[in-house]
Amino acid sequence: MQLRERFRKRKFETQAIEDALDRLRQEGALDDRRTAFAYARTAVRLTARGRRRILQEIVARGINKDIAHEAVEITFADVDEAKVLARALAKRLNGPIQDAAHLRRLHRSLQQQGFPTSLIVPALAAHATNIKE
Repeated sequence: MQLRERFRKRKFETQAIEDALDRLRQEGALDDRRTAFAYARTAVRLTARGRRRILQEIVARGINKDIAHEAVEITFADVDEAKVLARALAKRLNGPIQDAAHLRRLHRSLQQQGFPTSLIVPALAAHATNIKE
């Protein structure tokens, strides 16, 4: 949990940290499920990331993997991942794909953004005309 680490860096005692976190949970101020859903929605809308990357980022924030999966699945139930990929590609593409090396860089970049190859290949193929090795 990020908040616990922040408290530790500021040299708070372990028991004081745990007491504070318990109090925040009881008051509803700390809710992993709400955080996971908010993060997933924001990542899709603003950063145009794919399922895999969003899931990794939520889990890296210390949220339970099951909650993270649920948040990603529900978020993408209302979203066409191919359209999200198209937005991500548009950010990286200024003109036609020039050559095979450019095509590979784009493919690798989209994979790192968490998109599956099954969506990447057709999206790139639509922009790849007259590519020379």
